[in-house]
Amino acid sequence: MKLNLNTQKIHQAREYARNIALDTQNFINAHTTEAVERTVCRLLGIDGKNEIDIPMPNIVVNHIKSLGLLSDGAALLIGNAAHMLGIPPQEIAERIDAGTLDFSKISVTDVEKAKTAVQSAALSSIGKIKENRKLREGFITQYGDKESPYIYAIVATGNIYEDVVQAVAAVRQGADIIAVIRTTGQSLLDYVPYGATTEGFGGTYATQENFRIMRHALDEAGAQAGRYIRLCNYASGLCMPEISAMGALERLDVMLNDALYGILFRDINMKRTLVDQYFSRVINGFAGIIINTGEDNYLTTADAVEEAHTVLTSQFLNEQFALLAHLPPAQMGLGHAFEISPAVTNGFLYELAQAQMARDIFPDAPLKYMPPTKFMTGDIFMGTVQNALFNAVSIITNQKIHLLGMLTEAVHTPFMADRALAIENAQYVFRTMQDLGGEIEFKEDGIIQARAREVLDKACDLLVRIEKNKLFATLEQGIFAGIKRGRDAGKGLDGVVQKSDGYFNPFFEMMLS
Repeated sequence: MKLNLNTQKIHQAREYARNIALDTQNFINAHTTEAVERTVCRLLGIDGKNEIDIPMPNIVVNHIKSLGLLSDGAALLIGNAAHMLGIPPQEIAERIDAGTLDFSKISVTDVEKAKTAVQSAALSSIGKIKENRKLREGFITQYGDKESPYIYAIVATGNIYEDVVQAVAAVRQGADIIAVIRTTGQSLLDYVPYGATTEGFGGTYATQENFRIMRHALDEAGAQAGRYIRLCNYASGLCMPEISAMGALERLDVMLNDALYGILFRDINMKRTLVDQYFSRVINGFAGIIINTGEDNYLTTADAVEEAHTVLTSQFLNEQFALLAHLPPAQMGLGHAFEISPAVTNGFLYELAQAQMARDIFPDAPLKYMPPTKFMTGDIFMGTVQNALFNAVSIITNQKIHLLGMLTEAVHTPFMADRALAIENAQYVFRTMQDLGGEIEFKEDGIIQARAREVLDKACDLLVRIEKNKLFATLEQGIFAGIKRGRDAGKGLDGVVQKSDGYFNPFFEMMLS
């Protein structure tokens, strides 16, 4: 390790984080949510919406919830109806919507036959996800893959068709990952809109059809460019696992997927979020999707020098929650950000220390590095310098997922020309400094090593406190980003239920085996 960090302390930090995650997992394993059960419906082939635009998975789960049967799991009740009536899950949903089918009127008399009745539908989705993973791997084998950081560009017009125009232009300019930003507030919707959408504010609705449209466009653009272009969206909010399932079915490659983000920054109930993130990550792990975690957001509300240890602490926790979902390190895009104030003396050294520390501690993770935003003022010339320094840290410390810094940050939503200039900046720095990281060593006990050790020490101390107090109590105390959340407060708590002894979800076994 370049920073000569205390490996025993890193091991201890991982043990503390694992104990915290395991303790929380006891709660997760005992509960399900409306979003989890809607995801099961989607993976059993239930799709579409009714005449008043209510998604069919919501119709089924709302019906089950109204009967007080959510604790048994949607798959058991759908399977029982399929066995008794000899109809597929989609028709079951349509009959529920029409009012001609009531689960309370069909007793579960043979559990094993009910489970068997959904096996074919479940295997169909599993097969499609496997095929998508195989296709991705085939494209990467065909085109090859980059050693240097992936250039990650954002599109956010609100109109999926305009997003395609912007995305294809970004690919031609040199982007490797296209992230379609979600419309403002979608994370708080307890349903997923249906179909292609052309109206969004600050982004575009995450829908399965929008995923399909963009995936097709990027495949065509990638073929022309001779590169595999990765597609990113957001598996977060009240529909976290549903969006992961949709992404897996449409071959998305990267998903924003943090264990704590929704709790801290969207006031979604912590119980709901922690249960949802588990199934979401099981799906992402099975589908070969890289998750991006949201530690960078802490530094938008907390000081990047004083609170850097909370970023590392969260990275340790996100790693352990991901491992419990069988998501391997190669799919953990653990997040951090270049957010120290330009007024701080030796701020660049501290940024270098933080980035190198993340690389040393998580050597197999495709780390996600976020650009300066908090201290971008609208001065595009100063902003270009800040972004160049950010680009330099990224290539020196071997970051993998490099979100473009925009010279027009704090001015307006980037134009295509702004994005082109940002890509040119990143490509120039990456090219001219390509092997610099391998050529330099850090001064023993110098500023950079001392800073990294300080952050690691503080993170370890914080993990000890969290292990003692438990995660729920820690979130109530406002340890992360200075934001306090109540364990029985926030959005979505009414969608959390304790599983019954007979609870059934076929996808856990299929995806974790």
